Amino acid sequence: AKEDPRIVDVEADLTGAHGMKPFKAAYPDRSFNVGIAEANMVGVAAGLSACGKIPFVHSFATFASRRCFDQIAISVCYAGLNVKIVGSDPGVGAELNGGTHMALEDMGIMRTLPGMTVFEPTDSVQLRKALPAIVEHEGPVYIRLFRRQAENVFDDGYEFDLGKADLLRDGSDVTLIASGVCVANALQAAETLAQEGVSARVLNIHTIKPIDADAVIKAASETGALVTAENHNVIGGLGSAVAEVLAEQRPTPLERVGVKDHFGQVGKAPYLMGVFGITAADIAKAARKAIARK
Repeated sequence: AKEDPRIVDVEADLTGAHGMKPFKAAYPDRSFNVGIAEANMVGVAAGLSACGKIPFVHSFATFASRRCFDQIAISVCYAGLNVKIVGSDPGVGAELNGGTHMALEDMGIMRTLPGMTVFEPTDSVQLRKALPAIVEHEGPVYIRLFRRQAENVFDDGYEFDLGKADLLRDGSDVTLIASGVCVANALQAAETLAQEGVSARVLNIHTIKPIDADAVIKAASETGALVTAENHNVIGGLGSAVAEVLAEQRPTPLERVGVKDHFGQVGKAPYLMGVFGITAADIAKAARKAIARK
């Protein structure tokens, strides 16, 4: 924002929760709190974008996606405007806020919108590296932000490429494709599998749309079995995006690890990962099943 005066913040009464107090203090004339009115927030952002600004809007992922979907579809995407949408606390990140605040369908919702880019950072390093590219990208972007501290996967030497998967570990027997907080679990699963003599490739697909189809096809061709892991419903998110690529271009055994089509519940993130079946052990189990299907 210091370098680009077009960047503005539009929020729905979550200044403190989303760490935007320093921004508001530094740029009070570029920070707009519309109150708990997410649909209106998106409409205001669309107007600011039409005037040449680059608005970042933010709320909990349930409200940044479901509650204002029509405004995003019509006022932003249909109008071809440049609004960046941040949805926080997706999936297990909602923790004690429970099922009403637990977004497990937001990626599926946003993937359906023409022109929408869907991005889920893995850790704070990747987020910092990605933001300049997101600002430079002309068009709407949905950022699926895990608000609490995520396990570090990348170091400061990491180079980000919007739309291109990160190869975190090479392997020949199976490919584990993960996004967000499940990337660390996938790496742990790969270690477990290695102890069993199984060579697992690990891909971080951070850009769910447009997905890096070339990386998926290459992995399918070279390892012959795939597993997707996501902090999201297995319907509509990363697993669906990968399945679409495989069905159309390279049919390959695929196992999808994620929430099995039900609503969220109250609990701490580690507990919820176990309940939803998205732990490292679940990913390793799915890998064994995928390999057996070759």
